[in-house]
Amino acid sequence: MDAQHETHVVTSSTPAVDTPDHSRRNTVVIALMLAATFVVFLNETIIGVALPRLMEDLRIEPSTAQWLSTAFMLTMAIVIPVTGFLMQRLNTRTVFILAMSLFSAGTAIAAVAPGFELLLAGRIVQAAGTAIMLPLLMTTVMTLVPPHSRGRVMGNISIVMSVAPAVGPAIGGIILDALDWRWIFILVLPVAIAALAMGAMRVQNVTTPTKAPVDVLSIILSAFAFGGLVYGLSLLGESAAGTAPIAPWIPIIVGVISLALFVWRQLMLQRSDRALLDLRTFTRRGFAVAIVLMAVMMATLFGTIILLPIYTQDVLGLSPTVSGLLVVPGSLLMGLMGPVVGRLYDKVGPRPLLVPASILVSASLWSFTFLSETTPWYVVIVMHVALSIGLAFMFTPLFTSGLGALPPNLYSHGSATIGTVQQLAGAAGTALFIALLTAGEIMRAAEGADDVIARATGVHWAFLAGAIISLFAIVITFFVPKPDPELAGTNAHGGH
Repeated sequence: MDAQHETHVVTSSTPAVDTPDHSRRNTVVIALMLAATFVVFLNETIIGVALPRLMEDLRIEPSTAQWLSTAFMLTMAIVIPVTGFLMQRLNTRTVFILAMSLFSAGTAIAAVAPGFELLLAGRIVQAAGTAIMLPLLMTTVMTLVPPHSRGRVMGNISIVMSVAPAVGPAIGGIILDALDWRWIFILVLPVAIAALAMGAMRVQNVTTPTKAPVDVLSIILSAFAFGGLVYGLSLLGESAAGTAPIAPWIPIIVGVISLALFVWRQLMLQRSDRALLDLRTFTRRGFAVAIVLMAVMMATLFGTIILLPIYTQDVLGLSPTVSGLLVVPGSLLMGLMGPVVGRLYDKVGPRPLLVPASILVSASLWSFTFLSETTPWYVVIVMHVALSIGLAFMFTPLFTSGLGALPPNLYSHGSATIGTVQQLAGAAGTALFIALLTAGEIMRAAEGADDVIARATGVHWAFLAGAIISLFAIVITFFVPKPDPELAGTNAHGGH
């Protein structure tokens, strides 16, 4: 079955290299998917700035409002592992329509929500659509784009992944200054529907589906495994502050046991090519090393994203608007550098980019450990820009070399694995940074320090942990292998 499916995928993607007609078709397909992914990624962060207004209007507590983000992340973690199965069993257009229909429906529900319960339901439906889009985009790129051009196209994906979340809070703030919070969803809805309509008309099927029964037990185990881990990790910060509804170790243990059973189940099923998430991706050294590095970088990125606004507002005393603007230059630069890094990757490969980039990321995190209550705001911008440049030189090579190490029949499973690891690493990074922030703050407060100094100490502890972890990332970059020319040739030339 593997060999058969590999032939199908490669045969359908070979015209990308051979004919101008197919080249134009492929450009249109990828452009539409990039636009749709930008919309769904923008939505992921646009809600954050609205939480204070939502708490006021809906009369809910912060711990309740936080579920609008936590439930979104939980849903992503549960749905993403299923996307590898969906993309192998359904046509490209069908998967695209499913993703954007779910996202549009969720946006419409949120736009008319009279209260918290329906708004939460809308966010969960949105997240289900969002979870499908990124793996679909990455699998399509790997299928259609020849190896020598993949870095450039993956660079464009980096723009979407960096710029959309960066500008989300700013756009949300502008909308909230003039309109009710529901307009955040009302204004996104026509854009989502337009992307759905254009995709339904223009997205072509670029892979040939294979038929296999879905394993319900695998879906249940993956939901408990990834959902349990993300939920448990998200509770660590609340637990340190004494406000968690349950002990974090309960969902984490459930998640670990379920994950072990899920892995065992996949190893059994992949013998007959029926796995929900094919774990043979990890037998490829290039993919396995890239996944480990990506997890470290994602944990660092998410932890920094959550920590910097807390530091700039509670320690430096800046307003939420100014605090949000401080990270925009770095985030935009990270996105805009994507194509440049992609072209460099196509020329020199992964290691010459990853080694210096990991050193820059580590140096930036060590500089964050010197932040105090007297640090000038412009120093924070410089530090964040340096970190963003380092991350820009990490993500595109990692995505490209990791997926490029796989044979075509494993692209969809590799994309789904990357998406799942992103969610888990993001939750882990957020949990670690917030837990250390809270612990450091409590310790200094007990010693009699005022609130600002106590919070600054917590920030120092959190960034110190990130800086120490980043040293391991530097070591790992030396183990990233060069792309396999034989595998690249197979991918590009139809298996000759």
